[in-house]
Amino acid sequence: MTRALFSSLPLSSFQLAALDGLGYTEMTPVQAQSLPAILARKDVIIQAKTGSGKTAAFAIGLLNHLNPRHFGVQAMVMCPTRELADQVGDAIRQLASRMPNIKVVMLCGGKPFGPQRDSLEHGTHIVVGTPGRIQDHLQRRTLDLNGLTTLVLDEADRMLDMGFADVMTSITACLPKARQTLLLSATFPDDIKKISRSIQRNPVSIKAETVVAQDEITITQLFFEIQKYERDTALIALFEHYQPQNAMVFCNTKKQCDEVASLLHAQNIEAAAIHGDLEQRQRDQVLLQFANDSCPVLIASDVAARGLDIPALEMVVNFELPRDADTYIHRIGRTGRAGQSGKAFSLVTPAEAPRMRVIEDHLSIIGICDQLASLNRDPNYYLWGAMTTVQIDAGRRQKIRPGDLLGALTGDAGLDASAIGKITIGDNVSHVAISRAALRQAMNYLSHGKVKGRAIRVRQLGATPSPLHSRQRDARRRRS
Repeated sequence: MTRALFSSLPLSSFQLAALDGLGYTEMTPVQAQSLPAILARKDVIIQAKTGSGKTAAFAIGLLNHLNPRHFGVQAMVMCPTRELADQVGDAIRQLASRMPNIKVVMLCGGKPFGPQRDSLEHGTHIVVGTPGRIQDHLQRRTLDLNGLTTLVLDEADRMLDMGFADVMTSITACLPKARQTLLLSATFPDDIKKISRSIQRNPVSIKAETVVAQDEITITQLFFEIQKYERDTALIALFEHYQPQNAMVFCNTKKQCDEVASLLHAQNIEAAAIHGDLEQRQRDQVLLQFANDSCPVLIASDVAARGLDIPALEMVVNFELPRDADTYIHRIGRTGRAGQSGKAFSLVTPAEAPRMRVIEDHLSIIGICDQLASLNRDPNYYLWGAMTTVQIDAGRRQKIRPGDLLGALTGDAGLDASAIGKITIGDNVSHVAISRAALRQAMNYLSHGKVKGRAIRVRQLGATPSPLHSRQRDARRRRS
């Protein structure tokens, strides 16, 4: 098969240099199919899974069309969640790293309105945001889209699932008619077709091949036949048999997410739920703890999980089968990435058997079924993150840098550098991942010491291991 190289495209030297710096030389299938049409300023529909390279495809296209000398909004990307918007914004900034003076402004809920307004007043080329906050800026007349030339609707199906249909219609009605519109969606239901007809002109349709060829090799898929009353027991049995270091459990409802998190925690498995009813601050904290190995198990609804980039996930469990095959593919695609092996397990009751048939037909597979009796359960199993997250009430606005926190903890506090994990600096707060063994030493210093000459307030995020965990840990040490 002929290799599709980025150098074969009519891209600027700045863009090619940025791609080369990121290690991008060969296009993914979805990039090879869509970029010629995007660069030709055609409207495009892209149906592709997470991890297919679609973000880079539309980012390269909108950057190629920019006029850097004009500080007005020329491109806008609308995303269903702040997490996905953050990832898209980061990707665009990386791809624009060799282009002079390209400004990207994030417009997402859960962040103060004032700083966003101020950033827009100083001029920007690209806006990335969520529908509600974008509409808010339009209504307050702090966002001018009269010069927009490119609109991107990312994960459009999830925006509809989250109830943004009217907001999306209201926003697109304010935009110039002479523009390029790129619509990206994992699925293509009738509602998406209707939106496409109303906002696009003769769009080119791109459908990337379903993620089966690679994942057939890297992902072990098993379906466990259970009765409805066995669902909780089956989930615990999977953890006690396979003993993963991290995992995601997918649920179909928000209530179910909370119940499963409580179930696992009661079994000494540290887990946190993420769904649409959480405040943005709570969502950010849960994702932060999961990303820095402070909370090894994430219980998620499908909407909340969109946009999460988890490079190394051992196990995915469908606590209940999703209602369509595309959602199943997205769920299991969280594991087995980049050639790594992964495990995807699904609990299937007799009432869910038709859903399993739909998945089998869609993937052209015969699902391998197993029984709970085949699992060897370890009653002493527990799972807690190797790290714990500490929140400090000082951040970027207080001139705090990662090196300041690292220096304070390894210097005055006396911690070994290996005990300190990821350091994240926010506007007014910072977070540090610290090994559980060194937590007390770190907290003793931070509670009474100073960082950059100022006293700080500090608190631990997440739960503390139960006495049962301590007894199990000590017993394992004695056996070893």
